[in-house]
Amino acid sequence: MNMPIDQLNEERAAFAFNQQSAIFDEQYAANGIVHYKRKRVRNHLLQYLRPGSNILELNAGTGDDAIFLAQHGHYVHATDIAIGMQQQLMTKVVRQQLTDHISNELCSFTALQNLQNKGPFDCIFSNFAGLNCTGELQTVLDSFDILLKPGGVVVLVILPNFCLWETALMVKGKFKTATRRFFSGNGRKAAIDGAAFTCWYYPPGFIVKQLKNKFSLLKIEGLCSMVPPSYIENFAEKYPKSFSWLSKMEERFADRWPWKYTGDYYIISMQKK
Repeated sequence: MNMPIDQLNEERAAFAFNQQSAIFDEQYAANGIVHYKRKRVRNHLLQYLRPGSNILELNAGTGDDAIFLAQHGHYVHATDIAIGMQQQLMTKVVRQQLTDHISNELCSFTALQNLQNKGPFDCIFSNFAGLNCTGELQTVLDSFDILLKPGGVVVLVILPNFCLWETALMVKGKFKTATRRFFSGNGRKAAIDGAAFTCWYYPPGFIVKQLKNKFSLLKIEGLCSMVPPSYIENFAEKYPKSFSWLSKMEERFADRWPWKYTGDYYIISMQKK
């Protein structure tokens, strides 16, 4: 029997991230824009968390965000489909003696109905475009209601179907990269260290439409709308003054039009009614 297309893609994505799990932290440790992105996402998230919140994290990776949240007094159930990422996460959790604040579970975000820890949670959090690895995002979003407490929040970091910086790469002749988000309804091929999978791009309106019956929109912020994407390597290190100025401008205007719609990512928060 043939495997469903999205399940096959999830297995390919899991394989790709398993391949990278052992070097993932080291690979991004010196990237100033990655640190900037994490700071922005965390500041956005923290404003919606009550003290001691119970958080379900999707695509938790090697656990940097889970550890940060635990160190701020929150409780995190960290899930991921890549076993290598989960192993790295729990190694760090044990090392930092945070097992009373962080639990983990190997689970796809398209199968949250099978979670052993069903909450209910105060927050569902997904960082850095993990949810772009599924063509069934509506299935994921539909599962949020039963997992969240009344008044609970959803904070997602998603790749949209337009990025100003990426489109501007046309002037350098990089047409494939510049146009990869255009007309991408059926997904576009992506790869990590040669391991291929499919990536989908979702505008903010897609999230709002899927959740609007049971959730209210809190905020949308653009991320890397003025600051370049982190794959433009060493920008922060080569041009520290420009990076500092762009960071300040982006933080000031991130939730305003058009910047909230033009970033490499957007951060969207919604609250259960």
